[in-house]
Formats: sequence, structure tokens, C-alpha cells
Amino acid sequence: MQRFLLALLFILAINLDTFSQNIPSPDEFLGYPIGTQFSRHHQVIDYFKAVENVLPNQVMLEKYGETYERRPLYVTYISSEENIKNLESIRENNLKNTGLLNGTSNNPEVAIVWLSYNVHGNEASSTEAAMLTLYKLLTEKQDWLKNTVIIIDPCINPDGRDRYVNWFNETASMPYDIDQQASEHSEPWPGGRPNHYLFDLNRDWAWASQVESASRLKVYNKWMPHIHVDFHEQGINEPYYFAPAAEPFHEIISDFQRDFQTEIGKNHAKYFDKEGWLFFTRERFDLFYPSYGDTYPTYMGAIGMTYEQGGHGRAGLGILNDEGHVLTLVERLTHHTTTGLSTVEIASKNAKRLNDEFGKFFDNSNLKYKSYALSGNPDNIETLKELLTKHDIQFENGTSGKVSGYNYTTGNQGSLNTDENTLVVHTNQPKGKMVKVLFEPNAKLTDSLTYDITAWSMPYAYGLDAVASTSKIPSNVNAKISQVEILKDAYGYVSDWNSMKDAKFLASLLKANFRVRFTEKPFTSNGKTFERGSLIITKGDNAKLENMQSKLNEIVRKHNKTLEIINSGFSQTTPDIGSPDIKLINKQKIAMLSGEGTSSLSYGALWHFFEQQLQYPVTAIKTDDLSRTNLNKYNILIMPSGYYSRVLNEGNMKKLKDWVRSGGKVIAIDAALRSFAGKDGFSLKYKKNETTDENSESKNLIPYAERERKNANNLITGAIFKSQIDNTHPMGFGYNKDYFTLKIGSSAYALLDSGYNVGHISDTNVFSGFAGKNALNNLENTLVFGEERMGSGSFIYMADNPLFRSFWENGKLFLVNSIFFVNNNAFEL
Repeated sequence: MQRFLLALLFILAINLDTFSQNIPSPDEFLGYPIGTQFSRHHQVIDYFKAVENVLPNQVMLEKYGETYERRPLYVTYISSEENIKNLESIRENNLKNTGLLNGTSNNPEVAIVWLSYNVHGNEASSTEAAMLTLYKLLTEKQDWLKNTVIIIDPCINPDGRDRYVNWFNETASMPYDIDQQASEHSEPWPGGRPNHYLFDLNRDWAWASQVESASRLKVYNKWMPHIHVDFHEQGINEPYYFAPAAEPFHEIISDFQRDFQTEIGKNHAKYFDKEGWLFFTRERFDLFYPSYGDTYPTYMGAIGMTYEQGGHGRAGLGILNDEGHVLTLVERLTHHTTTGLSTVEIASKNAKRLNDEFGKFFDNSNLKYKSYALSGNPDNIETLKELLTKHDIQFENGTSGKVSGYNYTTGNQGSLNTDENTLVVHTNQPKGKMVKVLFEPNAKLTDSLTYDITAWSMPYAYGLDAVASTSKIPSNVNAKISQVEILKDAYGYVSDWNSMKDAKFLASLLKANFRVRFTEKPFTSNGKTFERGSLIITKGDNAKLENMQSKLNEIVRKHNKTLEIINSGFSQTTPDIGSPDIKLINKQKIAMLSGEGTSSLSYGALWHFFEQQLQYPVTAIKTDDLSRTNLNKYNILIMPSGYYSRVLNEGNMKKLKDWVRSGGKVIAIDAALRSFAGKDGFSLKYKKNETTDENSESKNLIPYAERERKNANNLITGAIFKSQIDNTHPMGFGYNKDYFTLKIGSSAYALLDSGYNVGHISDTNVFSGFAGKNALNNLENTLVFGEERMGSGSFIYMADNPLFRSFWENGKLFLVNSIFFVNNNAFEL
């Protein structure tokens, strides 16, 4: 019997080896040696499917979504035949280990490793490496698969990748040109890095504003891997980077997570040393901002890491770098394949230890704050709930009472009255550490030199009053369900105005050709007071609209809106409905600059905002076409953040001014303000910093090695400040007098001498994040939002970008107000 079993095992091993030998190599399948051409996304997916067809018991593809351009998104599960057969029980066992699934975890000894490739489309070597990694795992590393499940996402950003690959394939010389000045090493705007809407998907993990991110999180949170690797590329002169990461580390990161990064790094170093390849660790890439492909998994208990290969979009198939080395795509993908396999190797060797330590991460008993209570605009609370749901973070409703703790509005100890509409989020849940990261008032920063912004706290981002409590706040899970009533015939209807839900409602009305008014002054009707910005829909204004009543009810149901009925145009307190202070809203025709000069990220955030959020049409105009564009076809011109010195030459500046004088509106965002600051005819001016802690002579004596750190005194790296809002100005309708603004840079503008200072900073206290002392000295009495009239039109200034990465929810209404309310006397087309 024993001989028979041994013979059977031998036969099975031979059969398995035979199957693996039948797997087509990437070279065989693609028809060219891997790395000698860039593969299009469909070829990559076809290769993974071909491997699945040969080894269906070890490889399983799962489609988890589609991009905006309809390219498929896949993850691939690779493991032993036994593990694939028991894949669901392995997944469930892992979730039990975290507490996300009820039940006892059965001594798990299978490591789960997730490898993510090509989040930046023009960092294209990693997707090529994904194919080679798959092949080598199944043909050379079968032993590792016995206790490891590998999840490969071969391309997180197919739209960006194919944008880059298609451009390169149609542009490059044959053979490729290694000269850095060759056209194939200079991508046109906007480049292949971002997705369809030009978002940086590597900064979207926590906010999940893009379809790729939201779709991926559904699968990620079903699995909660023990290790997650995000493969990247950097400049052509940089050697390879791998873990351990640099400071600052967020304080919730465990000692094990830190130490195991070092173990992984040393394993990589073993292979790189053998080949004589250069690499570096513990520099530049920190673990702080929560929305990266290394930090988000880390805050979910994994060993989250970034691997960076020199190359990027400039490298093409090969380029001569500044050190005289020809960096090829073959070399780049080989390095990524090596670190990917090394990661799986060390996971396999430490499978039980990874599981044990992973389970320990979800003990949240030592967290300072036990609960966060948030109250305020119900629409903003609902939007925040939607975000928490994407992350499988639990939340409840408050009870009637008062809670004490850290008050976000004052920045000190205080209290908050709670009721059933209060949102309560506890940290005694499996994802309690991620709750802390998202909600903590001010993340502890161990080093001011960071790779990204240093503040993002959800109460500020969503404009909500909040208290963080060191005691668990009473709550319950019963949600109040609102019912939308059918509107009956009446003189008119009024909608409040204080959220993006209201803005979407207005956009739907205008697209359906409703005539809508808004009030510039509060008024009272039927015993109810309506604040500035309230929308008014009257039967008289819409008498010519066929089936007006049924169409209005349809839009009301779509947006789940509650409208107040008014039975007369005669108000209890003025203004009456027919007053000049209650103005008709123009159905604005909006243009927006795009192309060279504009920030692709800023343009993309606006593009996504109009199409996917507000759902209101906007026309993109290339900066190169501005001189021949008929601006009289538009009411609004939006200038995303960018550098327009080339675009706004003397002729185009005169054209813009003339158009504004005739009634047009320019909305300039962030760096676009530089186009007008200090220029003839504008009152917008830079704020001059007349105080500094070093005079020019002493600055020149700062040692070379200390310059970078000393320069941090002049920086603001994404910090939150309280600003004051003139909410009697149409741009401030729907806001309180205090607004928390996210400053992502140190640029400062003086208050307008001629115009309206709608938002300004007078208190330079930092509520969250890092700001250098010199930058703070220059921030007092500076502009956040303003309007400057020119003739019949306006220039609207947004010094702080309210659409930054689309997660600062509370700022978005400023843009909508600027479009539909500000200087509403401007022309209607």
C-alpha cells in the first residue's frame, strides 16, 4: 500500500509538472520576447486567461469591474490545487481572524499576498512583470503555492496604460531611440499616468472617488490580504527602491509591520546583491497619508509596500540615462519580477507568523478615542456614510443627549448635543484603526518632510460638527427612513440650499428646462424661514412647461428631496417671491480650459465633478485654441490650477477682459490665480512675507545637508485652517460663517482692495497637519475665496482648491455657487 501511494504521488507530481510545462510563456503567447514591446491591456488579460485554461485548478480569474472606457478589471488567484479548491474557506477563515466575520479562525497557515501592478499607466514595466511573475510562480515556484494564495491585479489602471502604450507604439522609432531628447521620451499632455478622468489612482484608495478604486475595494475588503505590494516607477536616473519605508510612520503601524518590512527588504537585497543591481531603502517614501496603495493596506493590517523601479514614462523601451547606462524595459520588468517573487517567498516561509500577527493588529483596545460623534448637514452625513460603507466600516445613529471630548470646531475640549440624526463611529470594531486614521483630529507627525498632505480628517472634509470621545458614546443601529411626499398643485415650492445633493437637484431641474429662482435674502412663508440660496420653483415661471407637475415629482423622487409648499407670492417677511432679490437662475453654458498649461489633476477633478457628480454639461477648450475661441458662446470660463503665462499673452488677456466686461465670469482655481495676481487691472496681489526667522546672510550660511529640512519652515504640506466666510455673499450661500479649508501649498494672496473677500484666514492656528513657521507668518489676513467685478462680469478667485482629489466634500458648493449665484446679472445666452 505504501509503495502504491508513493507511486501515485509520483504520477501526480509528473502530471502537475507536465501541465505547468504546457503553460505558454509570455514570449510564446505574445509573439515577441517580453519587454521588447509594450503589451496592450487586452493582450495581458488574454495571457492570464490562457494560463487559466491550462491550469484551471491553480489559476482563477475574477472580473471585478470596468473602467470608464469599458476596459475590464480583473484579479487572478494563484495557489496550489488544494488551496484553490478551498479558496472560499481560506477567505472566510482569514476574515474570522480579523473579526470581520463571526466565528473562530481555524489555526490559519495560508499567507495571502496581493500584488498590484500599473496604478500609474505610464509606469508600464510592472504589468509586463505581472505576466512573467505569473509564469514563474507556476513553472518554478510551485512549492511556495502550498501555503500561499497570491492575488494578482495585472493592471489597476488600464485606461492610463493603454493611453501611454498606444501613444508609444505609434510614436517610437524602430529600433527604439535611446536619446533622451527623442520624441518617444516626451509624452504629450496629459500623459498616461492618470485614469480616464485624469485622477491619480494611487491617491484614491481611501476616497474611492473613481470607479476603479471603488470596484477594487469590494474585492480587497472581501480578502484583507496579509501583504500588499504596489509596483511603481520613478525617474530614469533612480535605482530600485523597496521596503522598509521612510519616516514618518503613522503611529498605528505595529512593530511587527515595521520589522517585517525590513525582513522583506533584506530578502530582496539578497537577490539584488547577487546580480550587482543598485537599490535603496528607508528614503522618500513614507507611510503616513492614508490613500496610497501601501498605506491603505497597512492601516488595514497588511504589510503594505511600494516598490519603485527607475524608468517611468520617459524610459520607453530603452533610454540612455545620465550615468551612461541604457535602461531597458527588459531590465525594468526583470527587477519587478524579482521583488514580486521574493515577496511571495518570504510570505511562504512566514505564513503562520503572518496570520498570527495579522490577527493581533485588529485588537483596538488601546486606541485613545473610543467614539466619534458627528452632526450637521444631513446630506453631508449621508455622503460620509456612503464612504464608510465602501470600506466596510460600521456606523450607528446617536441618541438624545450630550457628549464631551475633543471638539473639532474649537480645537479644544468641548461638548456636542446628539440625537437620532447624529452619526456615531466607534473604534471597537475590526477596522477601528482605520477609523482612527480617517477621523483623528490631528495625526501625529514624527517628521515634517513627508511625501504628501498631512491632514484629511473627515469632520473637516465633510463640514460637520464633531467630538472625539475617550468613552464609548451611546448609539443604536435604527436608521430613520425619510419618505418623499408627492407634491400637490401649489403656487410654488422651495428647496433648501446647503449641500451637493441640492446642487444636483438644481442641475436636474435646469437640464429639464425648469425655470428656477434663488433668494439673496432670507424670507418667511407659511411660518417657515428660508435662508439665502434657497431654490424657488413657481407654477407661473413654468406655465409653458408641459406636464410640469409630474416632471417635478419625478426629479424630486430621483433626488429624494423634500420641498416646502408656498401658497402665495406674498411672504410673511420680505422679500416677496416677485422681488428683485429673488433672482432667476441662468441655465449657464460653461467652458473649461484643458491641455498644455493646465494641471491634468485639477482639470480631471473638475471634469469628473461635472460629469459624474453634478451631472451638468461643460465644454473643454484647449489652451492652444483660446485665441480663436468664440467666448461669447459661454457664460462661464473655468481655469483649473495651472500655469498660463504662455496662454495668456497680451492678446488673449485683452480678449478675456473684454469678455468679462461684457458679462462673462472667470473662475480661477489654485495656481491659476498667478495669471492675474499683480497684473494690470486686477486688485489681486500676492501677500508679501516681511517677517522671517533668518536674514538673507544667515540663510546663505545654512549647511548644505540642512537646507532641505530648513526649507520646511516655508512649506504648508496639506494643512487644515479655519477661515471666515461672508455667507451673505452668493458665493457663501449655504455655509456657516466658519469653514475649514485645506491648504495644499504656501501661496498666499492679500485681501482684495477692490472686490469681495468671501473667505479669508485671520486665525493662523493649524487645526490639523503641518505648516512651517515662515509660511504661517505670511498667512494672516489672506484670501481663500473672492470675487472681483470687471464691467458687468466677474473674476472669481479660489486660492484653495475645493475639489482637491474630490474628497473635500464640504468645499464643492463654493464652485456651484460661483457658477449659478455669483453676479447673476451677468448675461444669459
